[in-house]
Amino acid sequence: IGQCWIGSNCSVHSHIWIGDGVHIGNHCWIEPFVFIPTGVKIGNNVFLGPRVTFTNDKFPPSARKDWQCTFVMDDVSIGAGAIILPGIIIGAGAKIGAGAVVTKNVPAGETWVGNPARKV
Repeated sequence: IGQCWIGSNCSVHSHIWIGDGVHIGNHCWIEPFVFIPTGVKIGNNVFLGPRVTFTNDKFPPSARKDWQCTFVMDDVSIGAGAIILPGIIIGAGAKIGAGAVVTKNVPAGETWVGNPARKV
């Protein structure tokens, strides 16, 4: 775990990777084998299933320092094995299905599934 901020009443399981500058809000649940690199900001009451992967660069390896930020707003649930590409905003209350590959912003309250992820 890098230099990050994790809010109160969070459950952070084993075998996860959290990069420098990551912000995780209060009351979050993070399952095992989750990858959260630099540039990710996570709101309150967020659930991340096992093996959720966030990315911060579409074309690694890169020596850049201006990572594309990803924002996960409050009350979001992301299912096991989902991949979130860089620069994405997942709106409050959204749900992302297991195995989804999120390539576009997800509006608040919507449920997205598939590869590429689409609204259902």
